[in-house]
Amino acid sequence: MRYFLELAYNGKNYFGWQIQPQQISVQEKIEYCLSTLLRQPISITGAGRTDTGVHAQKMFAHFDYDLPLPEDFVKKLNAFLPQDISIYAIHPTKKDAHARFDALSRTYHYYIQQGKNPFNFDQSWQIRHSLNVDLMNEAGKLLIQKTDFGSFAKLHTDVKTNICEVYKAEWIYLEDRLLRFEITADRFLRNMIRAIVGTLVEVGQEKINVKDFAQIIEKKDRSFAGASAPAQGLFLVDVQYPEDLFES
Repeated sequence: MRYFLELAYNGKNYFGWQIQPQQISVQEKIEYCLSTLLRQPISITGAGRTDTGVHAQKMFAHFDYDLPLPEDFVKKLNAFLPQDISIYAIHPTKKDAHARFDALSRTYHYYIQQGKNPFNFDQSWQIRHSLNVDLMNEAGKLLIQKTDFGSFAKLHTDVKTNICEVYKAEWIYLEDRLLRFEITADRFLRNMIRAIVGTLVEVGQEKINVKDFAQIIEKKDRSFAGASAPAQGLFLVDVQYPEDLFES
């Protein structure tokens, strides 16, 4: 049988989602706990691969196990996992369901704190000066009109295409001078969102204008975009799947 884990984690103490040699990862922690409790080797496949320090409020991963899960298994798994990883639910799925390839869209939030706040420094990018958010939103609308995001893609990766379809890209004011960038797409390239945020901040600082941002997109060259925003402000918040993916 195939199962989908619905989970969340604070990425502060991990070198990203994916297992890496001699580094601690979220995937490694979950696989170890699953394998120990189910008494056989269990491998999981995630909906994506968040980078070092990036968080997830809603993430999915699938695994195979031939028997029904033990009673109260979510509770037992959470008791075994570290405090910064939580399993919300385990869903039986179709045998060929795939956490990564069946995803229809993914939504991320990025948080910027304008000014110093001692309570969210490890979950936002704290910027001491004001930003022109209207200009940042004007530039962000251009992302929805474009499809090749080579200017915001990490160099020397093994992806075959930089084509993505962005459905939403918007900055929203929250309380206490906190900003949230909401972006939804069918897929994201490695480091893409942090590169976009870093470049939009340059627009907000009026170091570059909206026309410059459009030209950066057109160049399809990472060297023309701004520096990547820090990892701690980025959260995966939703992954959408076809309605019939999960078993009733």
